[in-house]
Amino acid sequence: MRQIVLLLITTISFHSIFSQRNSSPELPVNKLVLQAPINNWDEAIPLGNGLMGGLLWGENNIIRLSLDRGDLWDERINGEPNWWKKNTYKKGVEFINQNKPELVNDWWNIPYDGVTPTKLPAGRVEIQLPATEIVKNFELNLASAEGIANFQSNSNIKVIYSATEPVILLSINGMSVNALHLLSTMDVFRKNSKVQAGPSSGGTMEKLGYPEAVKGSSKTAQWYTQEAANGLKYCVYAQSKQLKNNTLLAITITSTNDSPDFLSLAKTRCENALNKDYALILNKHKQWWKQFWTKSSVSIPDEAVQMQYNLAQYFYGSASRIDSPPMPLQGVWTADNGSLPPWKGDYHNDLNSQMIYMGYQESGRFSEGSSYINYLWNRRQVFKDFARDFYQIDGLACPGVMSYSGQPLGGWGQYSLSPTMSAWSAHLFYLHWLYTADDNFLNEKAYPWCSGVGECMLGLLKPDKKGILKLPLSSSPEIFDDSPKAWLQPNSNYDLMCLKMLFLSLNEMAIASKKFTEAEKWSKAAAALGDFHTKPDGTLLIDAVTELPESHRHLSNIIGLYPFNLTTKEGGVTDEKIITASLKNWETKGTSEWCGYTFSWMSCMQARVGNAEEAVKNLDIFVKAFVLRNGFHVNGDQTKSGYSNFTYRPFTLEGNFLASQAVHEMLLQSWSPTAGKINTGILRLFPATPKKWANASFTDLRAEGGYTVSATRKNNQTVWFSIVANKTGTVRIQDNFQGKSPKWNLSKIKKIGNIYEVKLNKGQKLEATF
Repeated sequence: MRQIVLLLITTISFHSIFSQRNSSPELPVNKLVLQAPINNWDEAIPLGNGLMGGLLWGENNIIRLSLDRGDLWDERINGEPNWWKKNTYKKGVEFINQNKPELVNDWWNIPYDGVTPTKLPAGRVEIQLPATEIVKNFELNLASAEGIANFQSNSNIKVIYSATEPVILLSINGMSVNALHLLSTMDVFRKNSKVQAGPSSGGTMEKLGYPEAVKGSSKTAQWYTQEAANGLKYCVYAQSKQLKNNTLLAITITSTNDSPDFLSLAKTRCENALNKDYALILNKHKQWWKQFWTKSSVSIPDEAVQMQYNLAQYFYGSASRIDSPPMPLQGVWTADNGSLPPWKGDYHNDLNSQMIYMGYQESGRFSEGSSYINYLWNRRQVFKDFARDFYQIDGLACPGVMSYSGQPLGGWGQYSLSPTMSAWSAHLFYLHWLYTADDNFLNEKAYPWCSGVGECMLGLLKPDKKGILKLPLSSSPEIFDDSPKAWLQPNSNYDLMCLKMLFLSLNEMAIASKKFTEAEKWSKAAAALGDFHTKPDGTLLIDAVTELPESHRHLSNIIGLYPFNLTTKEGGVTDEKIITASLKNWETKGTSEWCGYTFSWMSCMQARVGNAEEAVKNLDIFVKAFVLRNGFHVNGDQTKSGYSNFTYRPFTLEGNFLASQAVHEMLLQSWSPTAGKINTGILRLFPATPKKWANASFTDLRAEGGYTVSATRKNNQTVWFSIVANKTGTVRIQDNFQGKSPKWNLSKIKKIGNIYEVKLNKGQKLEATF
């Protein structure tokens, strides 16, 4: 068994964490160091600048750099064009009601069975060095986002994906280059011809039927151009420059998305980079990353979790930029083994996309998070068309599984075409507004997009005999897979929770926008959905009659506990009963059918309800058993320790971001105990911090309402915190200070029950010591 990241991180220094109360966010001091050889692409050092990504790996005297670009997609539909216009939701309802679910499964599942649409890799660079040069280890400097291959001769290769230039730079220091090979995706396939596509992959590169790449070279450069599909062509270009005993290599990936003459553009980019030199571009690159890291920081006395947290933040910076495509399942690190990426590398909206973008708000990575927000916003007409063509109603709906263009890919229709996936995506707009307190964003994007989803949902919902609003079809990801049993009695708890959260958030947003008539409409819609389905002891069911049948990977029927705040530990006796019984039910079923992301999701959920030790237990299992040595989350238990029956290793990113969010949930929470009521959020400092994190701190984390919060904990007690208001309003702080009274820097602090209240003006700072 390979060593996991726990054994490969360096010691983290805590010398300054508790000595300064007003310290700025700190750059990560730890490095990811992986011993050579690295023989698999998915264990490589991950690098990227949002648009382009790469993986640094190799063995002996061969160094590889796998190449990727976020907008390289083959959008060809499998089967009948625009199949969703013919095989509509209404027809699906009719045939399912006629007990013909297999026919509907064929309609909606077959489109996903083809090779395309799919995310595309971009090839590989292989550097052959003298036989005497043996690579010793690979490292990732998180602070500077620089990858390094260190050799036994003390020579090295340094790599950056420039944060400020559209190029990749490699500085090969102290050794000559025997050969440089630029491999097309088909070249990679032929080198891996014995490798078979995994069960989650759509197949191998040869199935795409592309013509061979056209290759070219000059004295200092080589390139290839690849014709893909639907007019897409792209170029990978590499040019070198000799500097005494060093070689500087510039690489870029251009496409018809950039320019009709994408080859000339690639040549110009590489020439410009070589003229500027590595040190100059590295300096600007480091400045960008310094600004990125100083948005916020977290310090906890657990090296493995600290590294996983820092890596997740790094993934935001390297794979998600405001002006680049958002991260699909594998971000900008598409498989480099001749196979197409697992699950087509698509945008999965029954959990994955939402969870990838659930961890940025609290760390203040708003620019990086805006990548997905803008992606959804810019495709609103596509989603309006989809609502009209498939659901045959007005409003807006994004498919549950979709390509980069936003087209539906099909798949298990219970989830890939479930309308409530749009409601969960809308939640990201709502959270972005809550954490930024940006009213312009609320009025210009959040409310228009979310209300479009709301109109679509209202169009689908019809009152039953008791006046309860019901969907025509209902499901709960991914209970019963795609069997007929997966069509549940409307509404499932999952659908009910997604809809209720949507309408309550719309009510809140409408009031903030002074749209009071619309607010009343959303409030009535939320109430008309009725109550959640529970057993007499409070256990949440799957639907009105179905119990959780067995262990399962998707916590869909308890989504109201987290990420939604519909059932909370502060919600009274009924909520407490539901929380206790439901979590016990999941515990009783065991973890045999869990994936890696289930453990990090459960960690978030346990932290949200105040179960600190259960939260850290699940997080520790995730870090121990479900990450490769480079930190990538893989779905199966790599230790084969019995945590899960899944032991395979498809790599997807949502587990990483859920793990980072679990850290946030343990250190700071700010949700409202009365969902949908405006300005009712409460700050909770160290609300679920485990005993072994006795000394912990965070700097400049964000809270709902637009607050920037820093705090220090020593010996399991809060000793200091500060709150800066980014908008004028009343901040509420829960007293969980173990009987100690804070000393405030401001007067007029009220205490109502166990809540401290004070009005802060924009920019004003509240500080407390104990």
